[in-house]
Amino acid sequence: MNGIFFAAVLIAFTVAGYRQVTWIPSPDQAATQFMPMQALATSMIDAAKGSVTLAIGLIGVMALFLGLMKVGEAGGLLTIIARVVRPLMVRLFPDVPPEHPAMGAMVLNISANLLGLGNAATPFGVRAMQELDTLNPQKGTATNAMAMFLAINTSSVTLLPTGVIALRASAGSLDPAGILPTTLFATICSTTVAIIAVKLYQRFSAFPARDVDGASDSHAANIDLAPDVDLSVEPEAPYPTWVSALCLACVLAFVPLTIVYGRAIAPWLIPGLMVSILGFGVMRKVRVYESFVEGARDGFNVALRIIPYMVAILVAVAMLRESGALALLITPLGAITGPFGLPADALPMALLRPLSGSGAYGILASTIQDPAIGPDSYVGYLVSTFQGSTETTFYVLAVYFGAVQVRRIRHTLAAALTADIAGVIAAVVICLVLFG
Repeated sequence: MNGIFFAAVLIAFTVAGYRQVTWIPSPDQAATQFMPMQALATSMIDAAKGSVTLAIGLIGVMALFLGLMKVGEAGGLLTIIARVVRPLMVRLFPDVPPEHPAMGAMVLNISANLLGLGNAATPFGVRAMQELDTLNPQKGTATNAMAMFLAINTSSVTLLPTGVIALRASAGSLDPAGILPTTLFATICSTTVAIIAVKLYQRFSAFPARDVDGASDSHAANIDLAPDVDLSVEPEAPYPTWVSALCLACVLAFVPLTIVYGRAIAPWLIPGLMVSILGFGVMRKVRVYESFVEGARDGFNVALRIIPYMVAILVAVAMLRESGALALLITPLGAITGPFGLPADALPMALLRPLSGSGAYGILASTIQDPAIGPDSYVGYLVSTFQGSTETTFYVLAVYFGAVQVRRIRHTLAAALTADIAGVIAAVVICLVLFG
């Protein structure tokens, strides 16, 4: 991200500098009015102010959703989802013994991702990689199970993109949760493609790895795994396979319903979600008010922590846009992708999302705050769906493989990027159907 940030600022400065040197004002303009470099400076100050205003507006909505998630977590919702997911995981990872600790950690990681609990998902994911490495007969080389696990992670299986909903609400969207149907469709497509890609690519991998049922000593890196997350938690006994199959069928059946009735369903989602989670907490004898307040406090802290990132990214994006560099970079590509439903305004988001989470979040904020676009336009829905249904691929690979010192990642990156492309295509298709 350091290189991307500096490159964006340098490119914007260079383009604006060239325009300044070659700029000739029209007779009816003052000598300093509309000068490219002055316009660049003004856009930087405005973007810095706007990023803080946006983050302050984000605090309330982020507190609401993290408060609800805390109630669900206290009621054991994570454990319930883990019990549903486990039978499916056993079939996706035939090389991992069902009772091995790696299976439990992977189940908890994916369950946390489903709920949008990224702070809990990452430590569980790192622990899963460390446990998978104990089954690895070729240290430093990714196994098929590692490749599958990371491909599923980078395809971003998410049922509730709380961060995107909060950002859309703070940007003045009339329907902040309107991206739930599009996100669900896109993430199911990208995850399905990720699984197929891993199975296909592993046949042609340059570094064949033998997964074994026995365990060996791990040389995983000794890193801090977020001390606020209890990594000793193990999922309870799984539900019968038919329960998992029924839940999967319900999720898949919901997709066509959202396509047909998406506009009618969307207004019910946030109120229904709040009633459902609080009702779940009451049934599980959770002190819902205290749990909600505790989670909301976390939401307040999260919103404050992202302010420096948003200032950096929104200023860089504003510089690129005001200098004219963004138009030079994106317009030629947009002319090619535009007829297929991917306009130039959405291209920066699609290109940056696999590279940087904070960068993509800043691009999303900048795009939906643009008065010419807005959060409820086709482009607004499209970039929101990109953010909610794809993941920061290179960051995930770096963190998870770095934790176990894997250098030969084999087909993992190819499968992850294939899933990213599938997610972008699926997002374009569903947004065209619902909002195009």
